[in-house]
Amino acid sequence: MLGFFVVFYILITILVGAFASKFVRSSTDYVLAGRRLPLFLASSALFATWFGSETLMGASSKFVDGGILSVIEDPFGAALCLFLVGFVFARPLYRMNILTFGDLYRNRFGRKVEFLSSLFMIPSYFGWIAAQLVAMGIVLNSLFDFEIYVGILIAAVVVLIYTYVGGMWAISITDFAQTILIVLGLSVLVWDLMGKAGGIQTLTSDSRPGFFDFLPPPKLDAVLAYIAAWITIGLGSVPQQDIFQRVMSSKSEKVAVYSSYLGALMYLTVAFLPLLAGYFARKVYPDIAVGDNQMILPQVVLVHSGLLIQILFFGALLSAILSTASGAILAPATVLGENLIRPFLKDPNEALLLRTLRLSVLSVTAVSTIMALSETNIYQLVADSSSISLVSLFVPLVAALFWKRSNATGAIFAMFWGMIAWIGFKLFGPDWLPASLPGLAISFLGQWTGLYFPISRLESPKDA
Repeated sequence: MLGFFVVFYILITILVGAFASKFVRSSTDYVLAGRRLPLFLASSALFATWFGSETLMGASSKFVDGGILSVIEDPFGAALCLFLVGFVFARPLYRMNILTFGDLYRNRFGRKVEFLSSLFMIPSYFGWIAAQLVAMGIVLNSLFDFEIYVGILIAAVVVLIYTYVGGMWAISITDFAQTILIVLGLSVLVWDLMGKAGGIQTLTSDSRPGFFDFLPPPKLDAVLAYIAAWITIGLGSVPQQDIFQRVMSSKSEKVAVYSSYLGALMYLTVAFLPLLAGYFARKVYPDIAVGDNQMILPQVVLVHSGLLIQILFFGALLSAILSTASGAILAPATVLGENLIRPFLKDPNEALLLRTLRLSVLSVTAVSTIMALSETNIYQLVADSSSISLVSLFVPLVAALFWKRSNATGAIFAMFWGMIAWIGFKLFGPDWLPASLPGLAISFLGQWTGLYFPISRLESPKDA
């Protein structure tokens, strides 16, 4: 019966994509849902941006092992990102009426910066998408005893179909329905496990010392790791295309801002449900998923819960995975089609642009699937993908919007220097220093250094 529900749910998702395709008449419809999303659709889309496998399976397993300090990056850093987008970035970006961040870099710094930013942005999504496909593989392995790689391939095909056909309209409609299922399913699961564990009081009475500490111990390595955890997604995901598309799909500037705030609030509250579920599950069933904490919740539900809770939980889990994966695929595909391929097309019509975007979706899915087949640590896949955009794209974005003296030279220096520093410190740096911190600092240094180089040596926006 559970297997039948899963298959039925997947088919419904595909049908929604087919239905949403009726709204797609142009590249703007495909990428930004025609900039017509009301508050409830825009908010649920933003909430679903990262509420996927890393929150339900990755973060919950981290929380069981290390407490609050082990999940600062997600959900706290993720909620911070959505708040900052609404508070700082949504208004100026919405007024520009552009499709991608690459368009911003082109208008502000020129085509070379547009091209380079796209090259840095697109790879940052592969790990994120791969994490969702890995999670889906794990789920299908639990339900049907498939090999994980078979589940990954099935997940890739399903997400590809409805994203390819319906674009942002399909993502937004399914995100709204999936958000309802996520909240309902996780709430019922937490209530059930909390009752079996002895009530909410067990959170404080039975936890080990320091488990719920929110601030790090006063040690240099702990403080640096704490700061890095906050900014990895908190700042690193601000220049991500998926956030941009969901905000820009709003029907007005006001909706763009309020949906960001509401999405942040929803994320910060709902994301605690899987953390609590994982905590109670480990307390009640300490021998479950020994050796792979990512499997705690799926195994507990399969072995110890009734059919209704199984349906609700796996419905919520599938919803989270599919909604995150679809948006993460469309984002780099949009950058690929709009900023890397379109400049080489001569006077493209809308039919050609749509075809280009859909083929880009296919390409991004293929690369991410290959990556998913080679790495199965969900939380690490997501952390690395966010770090890439943090050290290469965050500083140029802030400079493009708020630093009038910034130039193309500085933007290019910021991208290259930040990425090189991050890779260098990640491979050869001391263990106590997170690579993202020097990467971000050197990226800023690169942007500042560009002030002392004539912009004409690279390219002026007037020449773009």
